[in-house]
Amino acid sequence: MDKIEGALKRTTDTRAVVFGVGTLPRVAELFTELFPGCRAVVVADPNTWRVAGEEVHRTLAEAGIQQDEPHIFTDPSLYAEWRFVEELDGVLARTDAVPVAVGSGVINDLTKLAAHHNGRRYMTVGTAASMDGYTAYGASITKDGNKQTFDCPAPLGMLFDPSIAAAAPAELSASGYADLIAKIPAGADWMLADAVGADPIDPFAFALVQDDLQEALSDPAGVHAGDVGKTGQLAEGLLLSGFAMQAVQSSRPASGAEHQFSHLWDMEHLRCNGASVSHGFKVGIGTLASTAFFEMLLEAPVETLDIDRCAGAWKSWAETEADIRTLFGSDAELVARALKETRDKYVGREGLHEELLRLQKAWPELKERIRRQIIPFGEVQRRLRLVGAPYEPEQIGVSRARFREAFRRIPYMRSRYSVVDVAFRCGWMEQWLDRLFGPGCIWEIR
Repeated sequence: MDKIEGALKRTTDTRAVVFGVGTLPRVAELFTELFPGCRAVVVADPNTWRVAGEEVHRTLAEAGIQQDEPHIFTDPSLYAEWRFVEELDGVLARTDAVPVAVGSGVINDLTKLAAHHNGRRYMTVGTAASMDGYTAYGASITKDGNKQTFDCPAPLGMLFDPSIAAAAPAELSASGYADLIAKIPAGADWMLADAVGADPIDPFAFALVQDDLQEALSDPAGVHAGDVGKTGQLAEGLLLSGFAMQAVQSSRPASGAEHQFSHLWDMEHLRCNGASVSHGFKVGIGTLASTAFFEMLLEAPVETLDIDRCAGAWKSWAETEADIRTLFGSDAELVARALKETRDKYVGREGLHEELLRLQKAWPELKERIRRQIIPFGEVQRRLRLVGAPYEPEQIGVSRARFREAFRRIPYMRSRYSVVDVAFRCGWMEQWLDRLFGPGCIWEIR
């Protein structure tokens, strides 16, 4: 809780957090502190209404807080989609009540955006340690078939009881754990971006995510078993990641190449056995991909890299645009996304030469920092297995051939600099992919 209190000093949106076992009865106290004299409306789904929403509604009523009828999403296909934002927009447009979101990722993001659309703030009661978006700026919503992040403030206040989260379905905590272990390579990606001058590290945000991260990830089996203490550590790590993103108004502190795999699969409408795949599970497989690339980078001859050769082989923007159109084919949305994101980070030959010179100069010290940062690939895979998360791409419906192709698309998916960009710009991409997908390799394509 000390870390959370410290984080609140830098946050732009969230003013108060109540965190701890048995804290649900304090929901009325928190609401009154943040929204004195206001009406409330509880927003939930049938499951979150049962585990916490009904008690929240009753506690607010007993404290004399006026309320509208709770809005319970009943559609069995409930997802963070635009049609459900519109449903809640309609509810909030008819009242001045403050939404109290009771749930996890979907309920929180729907409420976050609908509250913003209706010109008011909201508070949230978390029911699962399933993702880092509770306290993050922005809402991740699928609109017109495209997963997008819409600008909107984080909750003004949050209440989280780890004992409720520990009793949630095990796959929710597994998804949250996979999202949290992604901060390991994401931190290393930020080190790389800082070294080449692409994205300077914010020391406060970096420390907020990374300082206690290893401890929060230390017992995946305990998280899977529903241990309240371990689930609490996981939840705190996720909340701190959200606060770090809030502090810098960017997902950079918590997102690197591993999230780009998730974004790609979102845009490709990935499904497994007919169902959507959770954000955390996609990111977990992306974490394995990113970790594998970092391990190869640590073995790469950065000190003797022929920078003139790399710059000389670098393609012009016209050639790069042609490559994008060939790689993404007839998918107009992906082509448009790739063109915009790649253009935002594209550098010419002189710019690439300067980037690689900076990397080479920083490498002796940077290499050791990255080595200390990264959890070995086999250990990441073991922990994902212990927590009950997917640890092979096929487990989320991605064939190995599709996985290899994803690596080739990642350099174009986001303007954010990462380890995949290093491989691409140094001319190592195909060699590294052969080491991952060739005969006898970890993802051998048979």
